[in-house]
Amino acid sequence: MVPRYARPAMTAIWEPEAKYEIWFLIEAHATQKLADLGVVPQDAARALWAWWETNPGIDVAAIDAKEAVLKHDVIAFLDWVAEQVGPQARFMHQGMTSSDVLDTTLSLQLARATDLLLEDMDGLLAAIERRAKEHKYTPTIGRSHGIHAEPTTFGLKLAQAYAEFDRCRRRLVNARAEIATCAISGAVGTFGNIAPAVEAYVAEQLELEVEPVSTQVIPRDRHAMYFSTLAVIASSIERLAVEIRHLQRTEVLEAEEYFAPGQKGSSAMPHKRNPILTENLTGQARMIRAYALPALENVALWHERDISHSSVERFIGPDATITLDFALARLTNVIDKLLVYPERMQANLDRMGGLVHSQRVLLALTQAGITRDNAYRLVQRNAMKVWESDGRLSLLDLLKADAEVTAALSEAELAEKFDLDYHFKHVDTVFDRVFT
Repeated sequence: MVPRYARPAMTAIWEPEAKYEIWFLIEAHATQKLADLGVVPQDAARALWAWWETNPGIDVAAIDAKEAVLKHDVIAFLDWVAEQVGPQARFMHQGMTSSDVLDTTLSLQLARATDLLLEDMDGLLAAIERRAKEHKYTPTIGRSHGIHAEPTTFGLKLAQAYAEFDRCRRRLVNARAEIATCAISGAVGTFGNIAPAVEAYVAEQLELEVEPVSTQVIPRDRHAMYFSTLAVIASSIERLAVEIRHLQRTEVLEAEEYFAPGQKGSSAMPHKRNPILTENLTGQARMIRAYALPALENVALWHERDISHSSVERFIGPDATITLDFALARLTNVIDKLLVYPERMQANLDRMGGLVHSQRVLLALTQAGITRDNAYRLVQRNAMKVWESDGRLSLLDLLKADAEVTAALSEAELAEKFDLDYHFKHVDTVFDRVFT
């Protein structure tokens, strides 16, 4: 985790104190159910909860010191708790194995992290929706291959982003449901020394689902799907970030990141206003995607369990969620403050002498009885003159002067094909699909 790209609420989920708190709750709830089943004394559960109710601080350094000797983190924690609670603590961890604690904890941490990510997603969707509706009918040029294509609106660009992130949100909800499972099933998942009722009780107390079949671990296909979902969201973040970066290019300059008073863009060139936030989002997206591959490789463990996944998840659990949390918040801020220049959009639309209306002329000629191939040839030969003049010539003027074209279409019919508003007649339909 890099502090520069971390926010406190998400970071707190992964702090050692938060982890050990979950460990204790798992052990205490399990002991409580074991007491209710008559496996351990009720005094054992009462002793654990009585100590916990004193709001004790968790001494991370002391636990770490024990682990340095024992080389086992869960045993170090259990020993430290036993020192605090007293003799009744010996009934903790009855019939359990370390992975029962570790895997259930990771499930709960990822579920809590996802709740924050869903809040982030809601904030981003609200910002995109507001700006999309603001620019619903702001004309701009659509581009394919980076080249002028046909007119669209800036609102439609943002509506597409909204629909994409809405899908991402649904995927994240599904990913949370898949990852939020509890396993308290013993050494190889057979419940040989602990009843399934304990697992069910702990799952209920922690608001998790019971893992249907665990070996000693929760199957890692769940985690692979979870981190793959984060990777897809990161790619959607980059998609929108790259669009903004392109729009901020000097030759385009249809939109740009907010530039704060006193901000500096370059140590050497005082004139610079660089898209640093969206460039940063591209970098963060690369890292989040990078965490998906080791999660996929974690699926294939030896037999009932090995620990090849363990070190991986100590990295990717915190890093992926913390980075995505930061990236979603940063993108929300970019969209919220994005500077949009409708006049520049219109100027770019007009820059190439009406070439963006070529398809309408092509279709009109075919409807007037000219074969598509000939219609294409007629429009293209005039369009290429405009292209080679860098937009100084007018496609409409050239078409009006082309005898083969005017033999099929009148000047008034040609002029009508250059109506910008024609392209926006179904904007309401798209917005209704996206926002209702």
